[in-house]
Amino acid sequence: MTNRNIAEERLNQPQSQTALRNIQLLVGFYLGLSVLTLVAIVLLRNNPAIVTPAVWIRGTIVLASALLTAFFTVRMARGSRMGYLGLRLESAIMFVAIVVIIALPGLFPMWMKIEQGICGLLLLGVVVIVNGKHLRSPFATK
Repeated sequence: MTNRNIAEERLNQPQSQTALRNIQLLVGFYLGLSVLTLVAIVLLRNNPAIVTPAVWIRGTIVLASALLTAFFTVRMARGSRMGYLGLRLESAIMFVAIVVIIALPGLFPMWMKIEQGICGLLLLGVVVIVNGKHLRSPFATK
């Protein structure tokens, strides 16, 4: 039996399936919020107090990150160890980046910091679940 088959078998356990569903839900909300944020940026682009160049850059980066996070989530759910490792890395890095964004004074308007705070909470949930034993064990190398 290959490592991939072992991972798929372990991923079919009820607790692993619950963890996967919760991650998919959190990542779905993260992606949806990121899309809505970029739409808001486009719609409010003529208001420089609300949409600064930093907001454009951050909004685009967060959407790209959310797409990558969704990609890794799909791959992991199919039993890919690289998808699992990518999701662990991506979610943790983006969570730390969001904490820094929120902590920086004056660079981003308050609405963007609130949006980033929500994204950060969603990603924190992903980080906690993806590093839990129910998902770590199926992808552990033997």
